[in-house]
Amino acid sequence: MAYKKKIKPSLNCGLDVLGEVLYGKWKIRLLYFIDQGYKRPGELQRQIPDASRRVLNMQLNELEAHELVTKKIFPQLPPKVEYSLTTMGKSLMPVINALGQWGDTHQEKLSTVIRQAAIKETKVILIETE
Repeated sequence: MAYKKKIKPSLNCGLDVLGEVLYGKWKIRLLYFIDQGYKRPGELQRQIPDASRRVLNMQLNELEAHELVTKKIFPQLPPKVEYSLTTMGKSLMPVINALGQWGDTHQEKLSTVIRQAAIKETKVILIETE
């Protein structure tokens, strides 16, 4: 059964639209890897091993529905599928690359903050369960 959103998306400004289009843990990485030349689902799975094949397929389908990627199915047995960026998807790559550079610049500090928050959350859960 497919997941259906219970809340209508807010599309009042460009940031709302961008958030709706890129919402999903793996979408930015999928776009990045497709841009880098990884086009087959198995190749993408190897680049993002923490993601299940099902979730990757769902997010690829959403990216296709938002017209950021196209899917080409080759008529052969077994079937072969390749993804590529559309013109609109390619226009998003400078933004994704800039976000990646920002993340690289602040990785050390943010990693520390994120780890500390996870430790605090774990302590709260332990206290609540005692």
